Amino acid sequence: MGLVPLLLLLTACAETSTSAAEKDIKGQLAPSLQYYGPPAQVPADARNAVMSAYEAMQAKNWAQLPTLAQQARKDQELGEYPMFWYLRNQIRSRSEPVPTGEILAFLEKSQNPYLHERLKADWILEAARTRDFATVRKLGNVNLNNAQVDCAVLHARHMGHGRVTASQAMDAFRPGTACWDMLAQLYASKVLQWDHIQPLLRDDIEYDNKANARRFAAMLFNPAQMKDYDAFMANPKAWLSGQSGQAQSREQEELRTLAFSRLARQDRDGGYAFLQSNGKILVSAENRPWILAQFGLVSVLNLEDRADQWYRQAGEGFRLSEYNHAWRVRAALRQPDIDWPWVAKTIGMMPPAQQQEPVWTYWKARAWQAMGNTAAARKGFETVANDDHGFYGQLATEALGRKITLPPQAPASNAAELAHIRQNRGLQRAVSLFNLGWRPEAVAEWNFAIRGLNDRELMAAAEWAVQENIYDRAINTSLLTQGDINFRQRFLAPFEGKVGQQARNVGLDPAWVYGLIRQESRFVPVARSRVGAAGLMQVMPGTAKMVANKIGMSGFSISDVNEFETNTVLGTSYLSMVKNDLGNSEVLATAGYNAGPNRPKRWRSSLSGPVEGAIFAETIPFTETRLYVKHVMSNATWYATLFTGQPQSLVQRLGTVTP
Repeated sequence: MGLVPLLLLLTACAETSTSAAEKDIKGQLAPSLQYYGPPAQVPADARNAVMSAYEAMQAKNWAQLPTLAQQARKDQELGEYPMFWYLRNQIRSRSEPVPTGEILAFLEKSQNPYLHERLKADWILEAARTRDFATVRKLGNVNLNNAQVDCAVLHARHMGHGRVTASQAMDAFRPGTACWDMLAQLYASKVLQWDHIQPLLRDDIEYDNKANARRFAAMLFNPAQMKDYDAFMANPKAWLSGQSGQAQSREQEELRTLAFSRLARQDRDGGYAFLQSNGKILVSAENRPWILAQFGLVSVLNLEDRADQWYRQAGEGFRLSEYNHAWRVRAALRQPDIDWPWVAKTIGMMPPAQQQEPVWTYWKARAWQAMGNTAAARKGFETVANDDHGFYGQLATEALGRKITLPPQAPASNAAELAHIRQNRGLQRAVSLFNLGWRPEAVAEWNFAIRGLNDRELMAAAEWAVQENIYDRAINTSLLTQGDINFRQRFLAPFEGKVGQQARNVGLDPAWVYGLIRQESRFVPVARSRVGAAGLMQVMPGTAKMVANKIGMSGFSISDVNEFETNTVLGTSYLSMVKNDLGNSEVLATAGYNAGPNRPKRWRSSLSGPVEGAIFAETIPFTETRLYVKHVMSNATWYATLFTGQPQSLVQRLGTVTP
């Protein structure tokens, strides 16, 4: 196992000559790394220097770091961090030139491949920002999954007259500074064409991502046309009302098409009437189906049964985003009388890769089953049941007439495997960082260290994480195995006695509570979300105060919300309240715990009649909540299997949802 060399040779399609300076840099960047070995003996004073450097870094006392870095040198485990923090800040501060000599010295001596690649990536991004593409080319690729670095490298290659293809650029692109810069340059250089950018613009208009959409629009439209773009984004009906006759250019046609999409979002009834009366003049027959699909999308996201009619009217044979393809199927599933041939047809309109996803393989098999094609249905269910251990794998198992039982489990890691994985220096660093409470650094080191491990090594790493009470890494690492499967790692049940008892105290199924905690926090007691939810059960501060008051929790302080017992009492009590308020339905209460209890009430009230719980879950209009509900209900089913040792039914757990 080896580190990707710091400076890869320029490919044949890059610049044909190599400068002396480039050769010098290449010669300096070739560290000799040891990936496995016994744990380092760390002098206490050196580790104390690392800890002091961390405090200085947190306080932004950057000037202290070089001195502390010298004191930390004998810490062979974490001793590189102080200088890494210092150099990273020097790169990002932009107040002084990048300290090239110091960075090169660090990279040459580094024995930490993660810090080595991370610092190199930061340097590449800063060089690309200042358009120092020669330095980017000298530094080459980075052994990190970082789209912005990949975009910077492609941008630099293009600017050095190397070959960059449209497919390379489109595969690399993710919204972010370096990728936007690359995309704009390649569009200006005609590597990318209208047909590459226009679908991205439509997708972001459809997804209501205004910031990204405007950046794509600025590539396609001139300044005068951008004024029209801004006008219809603000008031599509008023702008469209000022248009007349057929479009005189591709750009004008696109502006009108996008304006109708915005009109669908603002006024479906009036917008559709306007489309019926003026659409044939203002937009071409080629674009009208996409516009109708926009009316269908906005309608189904508002849980209107009429959405299906707009999708049917749109027809087929035109490009849709995968997001809209999915909602076309969901609109069909929400109908009071499901037209299963139409369900099968809408799935068949998806791109091939999307059709192969477990969710759509399952629903197509359901359609075949309803249409009497038993052999095709069974084949589809078998595919999902064999390949997926999640929500749809469980439903497919039951569709085949089987109960849900644990799949064959791989043998536990033996002593030799555990001893070997404990020699992994990256994981050693990660465990030390976790013990210091530095989770962001620890997670990054852990994730970098497990790349390339085989199934047995991943299981051993997960077991080490269990032994260290690092439950989130145990679960996520075990989930990466392909052939060897260990559900007791994937579905850990720490704190089992306390959590289970608290669940029973408020009348809840412990398996459901565990399924929810696994999804909320991966059993990290100090977890805190971007919106302020805290602890194992991710309780919001306002919710915590409300529940504490309702249950009479004496002496409650919001600072206690991360404490294990307080958090589980508050979380389970709140979950019980939500469940009672939603007719004791676990699927509705799960949605309410994530999105607030009033939303599932509105979603339920939109139904024309009873629907199976799986359809209700699949048609939740919030992507986060839809995925959350499916994960929690699937988790709960596996936990029930583990806790009871008995076969389980997800279909029964989901039940039926009635208006």
